[in-house]
Amino acid sequence: QLVESGGGSVEAGGSLTLSCVASGYSKYNYCMGWFRQAPGKDREGVAVVDADGSITYSESVKGRFSISKDNAKNTLYLQMNSLKPEDTAMYYCAADQCQRVASGAARYWGQGTQVTVS
Repeated sequence: QLVESGGGSVEAGGSLTLSCVASGYSKYNYCMGWFRQAPGKDREGVAVVDADGSITYSESVKGRFSISKDNAKNTLYLQMNSLKPEDTAMYYCAADQCQRVASGAARYWGQGTQVTVS
């Protein structure tokens, strides 16, 4: 189970931190990532962290967003800085084997948390 929180409304240039609490997964075997979907657009990957800590960011968020994982708390974070209106979307947390997460075909998803930047 994945449960996201931390979304909200913020002005352009502001910051938000998303959290995703995971249960039922072996943190040693799974990748976790953040994805987002804006109205009328396809879902896109934002950032993924491998089980060994390797991180990949999409070009659109590189330098502004930071993904991190607290294994002790089974929690994934997404620190979002310098937010832009184009970052407005529903943000989802995903977990699965790395190949599935990287391709956007993860089997396990959270319910999403809305981020609105004006």
